Amino acid sequence: MNIEPVEHIRHSLAHLLGAAVLKLYPTAQITLGPAVDDGFYYDVDLGESKLVEEDLTKLEAVMRNLLPTWDGFVMRVVSADEAREVFAGNQYKLELINEIAEKGEEITLYTSGDFTDLCKGGHVASMKNIDADGFKLSRIAGAYWRGNEKNKMLTRIYGYAFSNKEELDAYLTQQEEARKRDHRKIGAEMKLFTISPLVGSGLPLFQPKGALMRKLIEEYLWELHKDFGYDRVWTPHLAKAELYHTSGHGQHYLDDMFAVHGGTSKEEFYLKPMNCPHHMQLFADNQFSYRDMPVRYFEPATVYRDEKTGQLGGLTRVRAITQDDGHLFCRTTQIHEEFKKIVEIIKQFYTTMGMIEGYKVRLSLRDDDKSKWLGTDAVWEMAEAALKAVCTDQDLPFFIGEGEAAFYGPKLDFMFKDAIGREHQLATIQCDFNLPERFDLSFINEEGKKERPVVIHRAISGSLERFMGVMIEHFAGHFPVWLSPVQVKIVPIGERQAHYSYAVYEKMKASGIRVEIDQTGESLGKKVRLAKTERVPYVLVIGDKEMQSELLALESKDGKKDMVHIDQMIEELKKEISDRV
Repeated sequence: MNIEPVEHIRHSLAHLLGAAVLKLYPTAQITLGPAVDDGFYYDVDLGESKLVEEDLTKLEAVMRNLLPTWDGFVMRVVSADEAREVFAGNQYKLELINEIAEKGEEITLYTSGDFTDLCKGGHVASMKNIDADGFKLSRIAGAYWRGNEKNKMLTRIYGYAFSNKEELDAYLTQQEEARKRDHRKIGAEMKLFTISPLVGSGLPLFQPKGALMRKLIEEYLWELHKDFGYDRVWTPHLAKAELYHTSGHGQHYLDDMFAVHGGTSKEEFYLKPMNCPHHMQLFADNQFSYRDMPVRYFEPATVYRDEKTGQLGGLTRVRAITQDDGHLFCRTTQIHEEFKKIVEIIKQFYTTMGMIEGYKVRLSLRDDDKSKWLGTDAVWEMAEAALKAVCTDQDLPFFIGEGEAAFYGPKLDFMFKDAIGREHQLATIQCDFNLPERFDLSFINEEGKKERPVVIHRAISGSLERFMGVMIEHFAGHFPVWLSPVQVKIVPIGERQAHYSYAVYEKMKASGIRVEIDQTGESLGKKVRLAKTERVPYVLVIGDKEMQSELLALESKDGKKDMVHIDQMIEELKKEISDRV
């Protein structure tokens, strides 16, 4: 079997799915069927017909029957009228054809078997190169035509697709493990956070244990920053529209912002979608010289973005986003050294989190559509050259992401893998020559003249909400001791051991260990099972033997059991916590 690019396999299977839909639902109108990261989908208008999850087996069987009857794809360049004739009666394809014709672009049709689709290409050389066991239809969902909620709701049929059965099976195993690790499920079991319909979608509330975890992560981030010359700042959650028109957010980001109307003042404000415009004002209110540079601000602050309701979920897609945000104002000659320091912080943070292995960096650049970007070509070329040099000098495992830049500058996006191999874009560093220009920022150089600083935007965890969602799933709730809301659970066998258990509890608490004691009247077995459900790293069972020997029966989260003296245990726990292992 020839080796085919997996994206070509996925796109070719989308065609096969479209054909299978028309075999089972001849009056259906097929619309768009792209390849995606783990497979493909096709959006279809089934009219009066209905498709349920149980029907996917039938649809998949039709695809497998069709597969050996197809070979390569034959491409034809056609006129708009010819294309309209092929797709007469399909309002969605006709809409696409009309748009392509209006732009003066080439219209191409691809045929395999007896199925023809409107397509730009990207297929396998032969369908015989596709492993018939390497794909599987996965689920159905609703999707508005062209992603516009004003349009008709279509049926989206998803499928997984890989180069072979082994890769598919590995992915399905990963997906099953991901379901077990779902942060929404674990978060509810451990009482870490709450989603309230009265508060609103995408606005999670953190329970005491979840709030403690947030604080621990934030404190660790500050610990990593404070020795690098950062100063903590604070800025309000809203600002006047003028701020965002000056920054450029008003022109490029307004649809994603929340407007706020003052009830008494009648003034118009916006909830901040980013912290950088506020930080520009902090810098502007100082008379800095070259001796002060770089100036580094750190603020773990909540920003607000009007994400679409249907895209919100748990902690990983929210509307209230707490960034561990930082902005550095420096000279062009200091860019490399500052990036080196930020990369050092990122590496240390993700080493502690157990995610440093196999990380990648996307160097996000702008594409040719200059209408999407702020600033001149010269400014962009300078910023992109600086980031490329940093990637090379720091020997970062980077690749180019065309068109992935922020609207005000290029950036480095750090991609880390979790415990089951899923990749997450988390940390980011952005180089910005535009905002200092727009806000007319300056410092006094050695010659007594004004010099424009460069701004470096950086976030290490990305956002605390999303990062916590990733961490819950990465550790499956079994957090390292330093991050665990409860580090030790004391389980007395009965009332007779209560007094001694409280003495142990008080001693551990006084030593700074987060400890709880099970005061319920449940059986020993149920108490231990509850502690494991709560994913407490260490469980201490105290019975008569422990009281007499002053040794504690300790069981760790990995099932290891030991008898230890309380003083020894406290010292070992304190070291484990301080070392963050």
